[in-house]
Amino acid sequence: MPGNLSTPGAGVVSRAFAVLGAFDVDHRELSLTELASRAGLPLPTTHRLARDLVGLGALERREDRYAIGRRLWDLGLLAPVQFELRQVAAPFLQDLYGATSATVHLGERDGGQVLYLDRLSGNASVPVVSRIGGRLPLHATGVGKVLLAWAPEEVQRQVLASLTRVTPYTVTQPGRLREQLRRVRREGFAQTVEEMSQGACSVAVPIRPSAGGDVVAALGLVVPDLSRGRARLVSALQVAAAGIGRSLRVSLSGSER
Repeated sequence: MPGNLSTPGAGVVSRAFAVLGAFDVDHRELSLTELASRAGLPLPTTHRLARDLVGLGALERREDRYAIGRRLWDLGLLAPVQFELRQVAAPFLQDLYGATSATVHLGERDGGQVLYLDRLSGNASVPVVSRIGGRLPLHATGVGKVLLAWAPEEVQRQVLASLTRVTPYTVTQPGRLREQLRRVRREGFAQTVEEMSQGACSVAVPIRPSAGGDVVAALGLVVPDLSRGRARLVSALQVAAAGIGRSLRVSLSGSER
């Protein structure tokens, strides 16, 4: 049976991934018809694949709609870099939260978006749209701007070619954003003011396993206001990021032995 996931073959695997790939941050639940349309597959094939994926825990059935299953997130956490990074970063995120009472973000770049690996919700009433495992635009978030600043030139060109406006304060002018990215690299931190959601500001710094090495992730805070206390927040972030980088270097070097 072509739709049977137990049957070996690249065709089945690629069709299953087409079904899973139909979901994104703007399409978290889909009807069977929507799923078939976005996956580019016939309705009967999509139905068989969706049924098998539900059985495997890769999809969840919610009445007449489908959503990504928890099993996929559990498997994603086993990816070596993400698993090590979340394990190593956890105590530093807790310390940072304790010192600032702000929402704490840990993210890495996934193509032209930031993938949120972890998040601790702050005490202040701030509108935060991120979620663990979710993705948001690089150009409109603090952690995203850090990751974009150290992204390959090709990635920067692609992102700057299609800057979407999320709020009235989102930077959508390529020249202005390029200047911001140069400043991020020069000063070592990024900030946003109501660019992702109104009433929320963010500040973020890079995480490197070694001094001057590649940026593997970004660490950020979301607060109601940055007009006062920004220097203190940046300092706290840099201390935590340095600790994560050192611990990650030790962890990765130990696993290579």
